[in-house]
Amino acid sequence: MPISISMIILSSQLVVAVADRVPKFDIARGCKLDEAAMAGISVDQPLNRCISDEQKAQQQLGSEWTTYSASSRESCSSLENVGDTHSYVSLLTCLQMSKSTK
Repeated sequence: MPISISMIILSSQLVVAVADRVPKFDIARGCKLDEAAMAGISVDQPLNRCISDEQKAQQQLGSEWTTYSASSRESCSSLENVGDTHSYVSLLTCLQMSKSTK
């Protein structure tokens, strides 16, 4: 029993530490996967736009991260880490939506 309690305490501290900073995503990879799903569209323009949008969202998250509640940061980060592609735009949208519903 003492081992399970200590594991719970240790794991809860790890989750909080992760939610304290903006996660790191591979923007280019995510945009390339999105681009591959969009057949028939000019290759360079959507990729460049995607990367630009992701960089802007990352910068905005960097300056606003602490304005979101820890529970929202943790919840949205967890949702964004599901699957193959990760997006700062999606993470920012999740955080903004969680803030507007409170």
